[in-house]
Amino acid sequence: MSKLEDPLLIVQQELDYDFAQAELLRLALTHPSYAHEHLGEGGEEYHNQRLEFLGDAVLDFLVAAWLYREFPELPEGPLTRLRATMVCTSTLAQLSRDLALGKGLRLGRGEEEHGGSERPANLCDALEAVVGAFYLDSDLNTVWSRLEPWFRRKIEAVLEQDSYADAKSNFQEWAQAETGITPLYRIVDAVGPDHAKMFTAQVLLEEQVKGEGVGPNKRTAEQAAARQALLRIVE
Repeated sequence: MSKLEDPLLIVQQELDYDFAQAELLRLALTHPSYAHEHLGEGGEEYHNQRLEFLGDAVLDFLVAAWLYREFPELPEGPLTRLRATMVCTSTLAQLSRDLALGKGLRLGRGEEEHGGSERPANLCDALEAVVGAFYLDSDLNTVWSRLEPWFRRKIEAVLEQDSYADAKSNFQEWAQAETGITPLYRIVDAVGPDHAKMFTAQVLLEEQVKGEGVGPNKRTAEQAAARQALLRIVE
């Protein structure tokens, strides 16, 4: 195998991070089925489940803290649903594919023959284990600096598709039924660097501001403004 084909190097390149303890990364990519078939390499317990346990907790915290900061207008319920979407098996399996973890995943022969390197559960477990290894090799800020851009793109896609986030449609229906006026939106502020800009939007009925919200793009800021307007209706 050439240096460029080394799966550990590929994963580190995708993460833009060089592990000081490369063995941690190797362990994170070792499935229990491999350990059971290669007892001489470290014993039956030389697999990624302990790192998976740690990485699961690290991801839960990082995603929760990020959502709390990014969406100050959202109450607990929507934040909980968003976090669950961000750390579910299918989401983490896709991140695992994007990081090419399947190419480096060490599986037992039977697991490999049955397509184990593409199974969402295996990919999710590997991703969590790699996050655990990444945290042990660095710190929380370093881990999140590499993962945040991917999760930001994912959250924007989720907010565009998720029905609970479509507050604009709900507020427009209410406004037209109750007042006969179509809401208008305006962006009143945009702060931060281009890669992490935060927008503030207002929703108006005629000239009266009915709600204001903040988000990482104009669409989510407008949705946040509409949600605040809807909350004010029922207060």
